[in-house]
Amino acid sequence: MQIENFKVFIDLVESNSFSRAARINGITQSAVSQQIRSMEKHFHVVIVDRSQKSFRLTQEGEKLYGRIKDILRRYQQLSCELQEMKHYIGGNIHINATYAIGLYLLPTYLRAFMQAYPKVHLQLEYRRSNFIYEDVIHHGVDFGLVACPEAMRQLEIKPFYEEEMVIICHPKNKISNNQSLLLKKIKPYPLIGFDRDIGTRRLIDKAFKQQRLSITPSMEFDNIEMVKRAVEIDTGIAIVPILAVEREVKEGSLKMIPIEGKPLKRTIALIYRKNRLLTPGMKRFIVHLTGQTNITDIKSTSENDDSRTQLAPL
Repeated sequence: MQIENFKVFIDLVESNSFSRAARINGITQSAVSQQIRSMEKHFHVVIVDRSQKSFRLTQEGEKLYGRIKDILRRYQQLSCELQEMKHYIGGNIHINATYAIGLYLLPTYLRAFMQAYPKVHLQLEYRRSNFIYEDVIHHGVDFGLVACPEAMRQLEIKPFYEEEMVIICHPKNKISNNQSLLLKKIKPYPLIGFDRDIGTRRLIDKAFKQQRLSITPSMEFDNIEMVKRAVEIDTGIAIVPILAVEREVKEGSLKMIPIEGKPLKRTIALIYRKNRLLTPGMKRFIVHLTGQTNITDIKSTSENDDSRTQLAPL
């Protein structure tokens, strides 16, 4: 048995999903199944109860889970401690980010971090925010970057940036003549919005509610690029983060109109699982991104750490 086998097993148990365990480890579902069978053959026990429709461990599997989780954590802890002793800042960091954050805000941070720590390999993947929370909670990635973060008991949340929201429209739309606009003035115009489960959409809806506005988007999309394209062909207006439209405004394909009155801003945050072991490289990344040095991780197995938790509602 190798450490990699143990990690696949732990990921399988904590995600309750062969497909998710496969994705986390970059292998196929059949490879996950083969590794479980290999463990069963090695220990001469049945680990997974295959008579059940849903994923369930046998009694022997539960015993293995507890012991193997302890072994894996001790191995990871040892690896981190040795890196600290050698002052080695390297290894892999897997990050999930929403489209707008990953495309328009993060590159500057990443370039500076990679210059400072060239031995750290950063892997960036663009995901919807609900999948980012899920991946972080189930150990699918090391860090997530989200807008308007949702408080969850399993997560550490480190806000590090506030971004202004602006109104955008086609340059020839009659609303473009305004130098600034109150939110209530956009009601007559078709609104292009984000999907309801996206944090930025919840922020905008909350702003409408506070001003007693009843505005329902005529079109909804799950990412900033589709929203911008819809506005560029003059199917409506939108409220978006300012960094995401700087290029189009400069090129003249979009007009940007500041929101009059109280500014509408969205908070960008780094999220990671509570009580997880952080490598020296991960600690440096948190400090680099957030400037916060009160980083919490554990030095030994916690009896209260139950990673087999369900994803909290978004």
